[in-house]
Amino acid sequence: MSFLSREATVAGPNFSRWLVPPAAIAVHMCIGQVYGFSVFKKPLSKVLGITTTTPADWTEADVGVAYSVALALLGLSAAVFGKWVERSGPRKTMLASMLCFCTGLVLAALSVKFHQLWLLYAGYGLIGGIGLGLGYIAPVSTLMKWFPDRPGMATGMAIMGFGGGALIGGPLAEELMKHFSTPTSVGASEAMLVMAGLYAVAMIFGAVIVRVPPADWKPAGWVPKTQSAKLVTNANVAVDTAWKTPQFWLLWVMLCMNVSAGIGILGQASPMIQDMFKVTPAAAAGYVGLLSLCNLGGRFFWSSVSDLTGRKGIYCVYFILGAGLYMSVPWTQGQGSVTLFVVATGLILTMYGGGFATIPAYLRDLFGSYQVGAIHGRLITAWSMAAIIGPQLVDRLSVANKKTMPAEQAYNSIFYLMVALLCIGLVANLLVRPVDPKYHVKQ
Repeated sequence: MSFLSREATVAGPNFSRWLVPPAAIAVHMCIGQVYGFSVFKKPLSKVLGITTTTPADWTEADVGVAYSVALALLGLSAAVFGKWVERSGPRKTMLASMLCFCTGLVLAALSVKFHQLWLLYAGYGLIGGIGLGLGYIAPVSTLMKWFPDRPGMATGMAIMGFGGGALIGGPLAEELMKHFSTPTSVGASEAMLVMAGLYAVAMIFGAVIVRVPPADWKPAGWVPKTQSAKLVTNANVAVDTAWKTPQFWLLWVMLCMNVSAGIGILGQASPMIQDMFKVTPAAAAGYVGLLSLCNLGGRFFWSSVSDLTGRKGIYCVYFILGAGLYMSVPWTQGQGSVTLFVVATGLILTMYGGGFATIPAYLRDLFGSYQVGAIHGRLITAWSMAAIIGPQLVDRLSVANKKTMPAEQAYNSIFYLMVALLCIGLVANLLVRPVDPKYHVKQ
């Protein structure tokens, strides 16, 4: 078992730090499948009826609860296990993530086979969600240690894999369900089992090649900058102290609002575009994949830009531009322009992903690199809250609206609600100030 210890992952003198991003992306691309979960919604609502929904079938909203539970457990498990991740190192954490996430997919497959909703929640939601949390924070913390000279780019590299999970997971699930479907089965159970096997192999690959830098390692020729005017500190704050600062809670609100506004749309993406523009399920799966690509690209692009503009400035862009784009979406539906709709929502998802990728660097700027992984783990409890707020708002309000208006118009009022959430996030960002020195770790 020494192979799994943190000490066994300390890099040798000739190790290239550029081998770490592939390890991080391998894990994040797998657990990022959660973003493609919406392609399962309609099939799982017709498991018994097959060609049409029956009263005994699950509703799409019922299925969507598993998505919310998984993302809620992502944040909670990251907060609970944050210190353990820092002590145990990335290899042990990545393997634990693989066991939980892939077990969750297997149990989800059984829930479909036996049509037990509680098993879907316990498997994909609870156990799989713990796997998400463990697999999410370990690569991020490791890459920030390898790239102290470019923390925004480093977190973008780590987290863009998570955003790109649906780029593979969405179309893959759609094709597998099509392949395994029969007159008596939607093929979802078999698809989940195949995906569990493929993801296990990829995540083991990431765990084997990952390394951590030796103590006090620095990139050749890099000299840490002195205190700057961009909220960047050279001091450190411990995780048990960081959550007591106002800066921590302002960032918590920012992340919660940004995620709530984006995650609900992403979680409902496939049914939403089918309802609004009457596209085929295959086209909707392609749309989910495109949003995933935007999510992926935005994580790397915007977080890299933040190294030049500062984290506070880039978050102002996310909130202001994002609110304007959300306000334009109902107009695109009124015009019947699926192209403009895809462009607007795609841009929104780049900034949604960018917000995720930039927040670890924002934390490093404010609290230093000491225990930043554990601080990040606690902060993404905001994601847990957003995973409940966003998807449930979209799912429940869209269902309610469909009772009083055409399905293609049922989402318009929801987009205006997302604008309000982004405005709250903007105010929180504008209030961020440097951390008081009284919270710094004494040297």
